[in-house]
Amino acid sequence: QVRLLESGGGLVQAGDSLRLSCAASGRRIGIDVAGWYRQAPGKQRDTVATITPAGGTNYADSVKGRFTISRDIAKNTVYLQMNSLKPDDTAVYYCALAEIFWGQGTQVTVSS
Repeated sequence: QVRLLESGGGLVQAGDSLRLSCAASGRRIGIDVAGWYRQAPGKQRDTVATITPAGGTNYADSVKGRFTISRDIAKNTVYLQMNSLKPDDTAVYYCALAEIFWGQGTQVTVSS
């Protein structure tokens, strides 16, 4: 059984940083595209950042230069470092493997 457990969300002020973690079990993170996604209230879920098995990364335009996706193969964990947070970054953040296996989400709230 594949399980993804996100952590690291919280309430922060604009300009602060957070690091989200996604610990996977039941499947190695290095064989799939791993990604972070977010959904704000009343909006569709959007892709924030992805990392390919080869280590290539892609980011939504809205987070380029502020967010960094990374992974630790040994720990089977994917990370999302979020800097210079803005109120518009407020959302539930989900990690996923191959957009098939999803975590339960972690809330990020950025106050102005």
